[in-house]
Amino acid sequence: MAGYKNPKEHPQVLKEVLQGMKKSQKEVPCYLFYDQKGSQLFEQICAQEEYYLTRTEISIMRDHINAIAACFSPDSLLIEFGSGSGIKTRILLDHLGVLAGYIPVDISETQLEQSTRELKKEYPDLKVNSLCLDYLQPFALPEFKQTIRSRIVYFPGSTIGNFHPEQATAFLKRIRGLCGSEGGLLIGIDLKKESKILHQAYNDQAGVTAAFNKNLLVHLNSRFGAGFKVDQFEHQAFYNQELGRIEMHLMAKEQQQVKLNGEVFTIEKNERIWTESSYKYEVDEFTHLAEQAGFYLKNLWSDSKQYFAVLFFQAAGRGKGTADQS
Repeated sequence: MAGYKNPKEHPQVLKEVLQGMKKSQKEVPCYLFYDQKGSQLFEQICAQEEYYLTRTEISIMRDHINAIAACFSPDSLLIEFGSGSGIKTRILLDHLGVLAGYIPVDISETQLEQSTRELKKEYPDLKVNSLCLDYLQPFALPEFKQTIRSRIVYFPGSTIGNFHPEQATAFLKRIRGLCGSEGGLLIGIDLKKESKILHQAYNDQAGVTAAFNKNLLVHLNSRFGAGFKVDQFEHQAFYNQELGRIEMHLMAKEQQQVKLNGEVFTIEKNERIWTESSYKYEVDEFTHLAEQAGFYLKNLWSDSKQYFAVLFFQAAGRGKGTADQS
């Protein structure tokens, strides 16, 4: 990934990797999935039959786009975290009124540049100002000459599920600070459901999710010279019923040693590296997290199977209303 050319340029990234590898349960930050290859693999995951999340969210957006668009005031500034290829964004842009601007924020530079070029061509009257950075870290918004009545953060794809609940609350507080008292949050969440459905979604028969998981080690090797024997790891993903989350791991099939920043780490046979958590929520559970961060639920939309939900939160302080449910 162009954002991580070497550890000296991004010491915080290396610091997080080292901290995770020193834990009794080894782990690495899940944002390292998204180098150029990882982003391509994730797009392939979204096309797998078992992976219901993306197509269900897109279906919800299409079915309820007029109601969703009505949540935006004229001259809103749309800020999207993890914009990716922009498929869901286009559904929004095609139905929104005049926007003050659009800021896609993504860590994958190659994909962000391509998506930005395409959007500027497709929407020539829209001011697009992309930011290639890690949105997990505080950042400043670029200045706009246009009048901005409200700032709306768009966070699709149930990515919020990658945060542990206390981390999610802290992150939502940062979003609340970014969008201000007149702003809002449009967000997707994956709902709790039968564990078999969840297991299949993260263990597709084509093995794309397994390749995506292992590519994280390829990324660590290419950026940090870690020396992971990638073919000696096995993809594992399972639903932790008690904690309400999918866990993804890479299990070593043999003992091996890897080196990071001069430190040697021994990975024992059958030892696992935790690569991702994906929390599933009831709507009330997630609404409680958002309320703690200074939001109140204004509207929500779901599919007929109640697999996924798209929610619109208003910044608290403008007078609470009753949430509409579809």
